[in-house]
Amino acid sequence: MLPEYVAIKEKLEERLALLQGRVSELEAHLRQAHLQPGRDFEDMATDAEDDEVYQQLDDSGRQEVHEILAALARMDAGTYGLCERTGNRIPLRRLQAIPTARFTVPARDDDN
Repeated sequence: MLPEYVAIKEKLEERLALLQGRVSELEAHLRQAHLQPGRDFEDMATDAEDDEVYQQLDDSGRQEVHEILAALARMDAGTYGLCERTGNRIPLRRLQAIPTARFTVPARDDDN
């Protein structure tokens, strides 16, 4: 791994630990909310709305965890920082801003 990537790897690992904790908390909340006895219809309706928000947060957290794990795997494989489409090196400034970037900006923009 290039020395420039050490700080990025640390940032990714810190973010991963934070997200994994949040995902676990959200999952626990979703399980616990449905175990409370004596809830009326309004409580259940509010819980359903909350559950939808929590589920969306959980899904986005899981997606980010997946992207971080993939970036860390690329680091281990020695392919981190290489555009998956062109094979060109992704600029360090881009990786510092978006550590999970898989494409150079021109390659990413080719999809649009």
